[in-house]
Amino acid sequence: MLFNSPIFLFLLSTGDRRGVHRAAAVAGPRAVLGLLIGVSLLFYGWWEPRSTVPLLGSLAVFNFLIAERWSRKRRAGRPDLVSWLLTFGIVGDLMALAYFKYTDFLIDTANGVLQTDFALQHVLLPIGISFFTFQKIAYLVDSSRGRSSIMIF
Repeated sequence: MLFNSPIFLFLLSTGDRRGVHRAAAVAGPRAVLGLLIGVSLLFYGWWEPRSTVPLLGSLAVFNFLIAERWSRKRRAGRPDLVSWLLTFGIVGDLMALAYFKYTDFLIDTANGVLQTDFALQHVLLPIGISFFTFQKIAYLVDSSRGRSSIMIF
């Protein structure tokens, strides 16, 4: 969906603005965050709904769980594990990025150089996967330093 499409202009942008005010009045800031995440995912997945799955699964949920884990380790008096979890999170994010962007490229290159016949995977490449990956890495670094309390999509 484009920013200048009628659906975005008249449905999402105006409905989102009204919904934010209603959600804030009725249910508070957590509801506003949920509404904004939902509308953002709707906008992002409009063209290809399957592209939201890697965004949520491999990036958002994974990074949130890593950050939650080191929060628990800090409260338990084990801050030494934070650097290991940070490294694990960054490596996991970069591996996901490499999978989505370079799997078919590497298979095709191997087929050409080694004269093999491996099947291409035809991995769905979500739009903006590099941006989201580096945004989540920044979230991990900030939250490992205690500077971030919320993950923005």
